[in-house]
Amino acid sequence: MSDPPGDNVLVTGALGQIGTDLVEALRKKYGKSSVIASDIRDGDGHTSAEDGPFTTLDVLDTDAVTSLCNDEKIGTIYHLAALLSATGERDPDLCRKVNVGGTVSVLEAAKQCSLKIFAPSSIAVFGPDSPKHAPQVTDLNPTTVYGETKVTGEALALEYRQKYGVDARGIRYPGLISYKAPAGGGTTDYAVEIFHSAIDEGHYNCFVRPDTRLPMLYMDDAIRATLSLMDAPSDSLGPSRAGYNIESLSFTAKELADSISEKIDGFTCDYIPDVRQNYADSWPDSVDGSIAEKEWGWSPEYTLEKMVEAMLQGLSEE
Repeated sequence: MSDPPGDNVLVTGALGQIGTDLVEALRKKYGKSSVIASDIRDGDGHTSAEDGPFTTLDVLDTDAVTSLCNDEKIGTIYHLAALLSATGERDPDLCRKVNVGGTVSVLEAAKQCSLKIFAPSSIAVFGPDSPKHAPQVTDLNPTTVYGETKVTGEALALEYRQKYGVDARGIRYPGLISYKAPAGGGTTDYAVEIFHSAIDEGHYNCFVRPDTRLPMLYMDDAIRATLSLMDAPSDSLGPSRAGYNIESLSFTAKELADSISEKIDGFTCDYIPDVRQNYADSWPDSVDGSIAEKEWGWSPEYTLEKMVEAMLQGLSEE
């Protein structure tokens, strides 16, 4: 492949939960002017738009993505624009259009401009027939449209790698927990909402059962994993490069609530499962991240206790 237009970084979906933290981390690493944040929404008042270059971008417009990469001298795209699980199930056609169409646009731009791509996957690729401790390689039969789009995204990334030499990489993100941006319409949003409610109201109505166990990750670890993967030499990455399982936390909703109640006197939590319980039940309790550990040295830093402390401290300082 030819050389990319430059060394700058483009982040799509930069106003979202992951994008907010990732843009901040990338600007610390590469300098504010080198990281162009983008989103289909207006960025007024958002840190991603206020602290450095920002542009509105529709990722379904391949020509616009490609032109922006040429104009802004982009070398790497972190493609975060997507509809998440709970939102996607309410509008499956739009979910397919945005999640698959956006990934194709970015991969096409990468093919034309010789770019390096990060396109995240998700634990939603797993279905109810996957082992509850999910291995890296297993049948992927998700029951959600969101999960289907992530399976397709992994396949597309590998296809563009094999056919066109595009260096596309991804992580199967677990539920992500952060205080810097609101939850974005995912099934694991309860693990973010519970902190806000604990501080503001002393009580939370949780939309999954108390025994619901899922893989989770504090956002600082998720960002560190993302940057570590993108820094890894390409020849060290094997066939899992489009969607690595990564070692993460695994706790139940009740274990999270109990951990918060140890820090906030009088905090209570009721469990009122809704349709999102069905999505959670189709996903694994934990994942085997040994291939990511072997190929690019991943291991998390945050325990449940450390994450709870960081979340409560971060929210109290806002």
